[in-house]
Amino acid sequence: MQDDDTTHGPLAGFTVGVTAARRAEELATLLERRGAAVLHAPALRIVQLADDSELLAATRELIGHAPDVAVATTAIGFRGWIEAADGWGVGDALLKTLGGVELLARGPKVKGAVRAAGLTETWSPGSESMAEVLDRLLAQGVAGRRIALQLHGEPLPGFVESLTAAGADVVVVPVYRWMPPRDIAPLDRMLDVTAARGLDAITFTSAPAAASFLGRAETRGLLPEILGALRDDVLVACVGPVTALPLQARGIDTLQPERFRLGPLVQLMCARLPLAARILPVAGHQVEIRGHAVLVDDELRAVPPAGMALLHALARRPGWVVARADLLRVLPGSGTDEHAVETAMARLRSALGVPRLIQTVVKRGYRLALDPSADTKYDR
Repeated sequence: MQDDDTTHGPLAGFTVGVTAARRAEELATLLERRGAAVLHAPALRIVQLADDSELLAATRELIGHAPDVAVATTAIGFRGWIEAADGWGVGDALLKTLGGVELLARGPKVKGAVRAAGLTETWSPGSESMAEVLDRLLAQGVAGRRIALQLHGEPLPGFVESLTAAGADVVVVPVYRWMPPRDIAPLDRMLDVTAARGLDAITFTSAPAAASFLGRAETRGLLPEILGALRDDVLVACVGPVTALPLQARGIDTLQPERFRLGPLVQLMCARLPLAARILPVAGHQVEIRGHAVLVDDELRAVPPAGMALLHALARRPGWVVARADLLRVLPGSGTDEHAVETAMARLRSALGVPRLIQTVVKRGYRLALDPSADTKYDR
C-alpha cells in the first residue's frame, strides 16, 4: 500500500545525511518522523580526557592559582571535567575554586550542568554564541585578568587569540577532544554518496565534524567533487554559525535556524527542502519529484536510484524527447548497452504506478507527457 498525504511527512522522499557523533540518534529520529531517509556516518568521535595528564595539569594549576573568570562552553565537557576531578580526588577543591570566580556559561544546557554541580553562573549569553561571550569579556577589559576556558574539543577560532591580544592570561581546559571515527567506512560511504549527489541534504552539529568531513574528503582526493555537490545540489544545514565556519571558509552556503537547537534545525529543513522538489503537471496528474521518491497526486511512490536518475533527466526538459544515449549516460554504473535504459524505464513506470506519465517516442527516446497547457521552464 502506498503512503498518502496523511502519512508521509514533509521530508518524505528526501535523503538526509547526519554527521553527528553525539545526539545522532535524536536527530535521526526527528528527521525520520518527518519522512526522511537518514544516512548516518559520524565524522568524528569524542575522546574523554579523564586520564589525560594535560587536563589534570590544567585543573591543578587553576586550583593553585584561581582565575578571575571561567568560561564553560559545553554541558558534556563541564560535567566531564567535574567527574574527572572527583576521580583524582580534587573535585571539592575545583568546585570551591569555580565558586569564587566569575563563571560564564554558554547557553541553557551549560547552565544546567553548572547548576547541577552546585554552582551558579554569573552570566550567560542569550544567543548561545561564543562571539557574544568574547564581546562581553573584551568590553569589560581583560588586561591582566586570568581566564580559564573549557574547550569544545579544539581551540575556538580566534577566541584565545583575541583574549591574549587584549592582555589576558588564558588557561585552556581540554576536557575532551575530537578524533577521527574508529570505523572510517561509514564516513567514506557518505562521502561517496555525497559526491554522487545521492544526498538531498546533510546536517552538521559541530564545527569539528564539518572540518573532519572536509578533511577526510581532501585525504581521499574527493574534495573538488564534495565541494561541487555541497555548493550546487546538496542542502547544507548547520545547527549554528560556529558550526558553519569550516564550510563557509570553503565557499559553501549553509542553512541555520534562529535558535541553535536540533528541533528548529529540523523544522527549518522541513520548510526549505521541499522547495527543491520539481512539481509538474503530467498526463493529468500532479507529479512532484523529490530526491529518491515521487509524489503522484500526493501518493508517495518509492523509485529505485536508476529510475530517479532517468526521471530527473526527463524533468530537466519536460515534454521534450530525451534520446536513449543521453539517458544511458545518467544511469548509475552505465555501460554501453541501451537496453539498460529500457529495463530501468520499465521499472520506473512500474514504480510510478501510472505508466502513461512517460511516453516512448519510437526510434528517438522518451519524454514526460507534459500537459499541453503547462507553461514549464526547463534546464538546458
